[in-house]
Amino acid sequence: MASALARGIGEPVLVYDVDAAKARALADELGGEAVGSNAELAERADALVLCHKPKQLEEVASEVDGRAQVVVSILAAITTEQVSAAYPGASIYRFIPNMNTEVRRGVLCYVPGPGASEGPEDEILALMGRAGAVIPLADEPLIEPAMALMSCGPAFMAFVAESFAEAGAAHGLDPDDAMRMVVETMGGTADYLARHDYDGPELRARVATPGGVTEKGLNTLEERGLRDVCRAAVDTVVEATR
Repeated sequence: MASALARGIGEPVLVYDVDAAKARALADELGGEAVGSNAELAERADALVLCHKPKQLEEVASEVDGRAQVVVSILAAITTEQVSAAYPGASIYRFIPNMNTEVRRGVLCYVPGPGASEGPEDEILALMGRAGAVIPLADEPLIEPAMALMSCGPAFMAFVAESFAEAGAAHGLDPDDAMRMVVETMGGTADYLARHDYDGPELRARVATPGGVTEKGLNTLEERGLRDVCRAAVDTVVEATR
């Protein structure tokens, strides 16, 4: 996720990874530099972005040892209060990005942490906004249901695309052509909805002529429980992350 976000933001990076070759590869790709330690990274970076495993919070913070004044976390299951406790005095910003940030069509849910308003909040939001749509959340516990939609969402949507493409191929379409049809249709539908106030019912009404084949297909999706399946997937993710 860290490399996807870095590619979406598009800035030269200072990067540290225990796998030095991995860090060098990302720095070579985006410009910037692979540094030798978390401490050096914190000393030289304007903002320290935490992209490590959640269980490493205390370990990394001890290496940084108070050098970071601005901390951006993309860690799942780690609250802003926990990050603040590990980095006392720093301005804390928490984002949950998704994989689509790599192509600058991502979603990044945002929760300000302690000291956020006292730090460069506008600059941080603008920087992250290069990678996609930043959606502030009213309350940090909303992170879990948000993740089910936008962080897990690319995998869910890919599965839906595969399923429809397989159905088309079963009727004789070339599998690659079928997948392209579905993916391009998904992309166009997303653009249409974004330009029309995200009004799904209005789009369905425009496409589904009463008594027509689209309406018949929609009725089948309803009868076979598409809404229930989607709700079950979201419920499963939320329950697993709490």
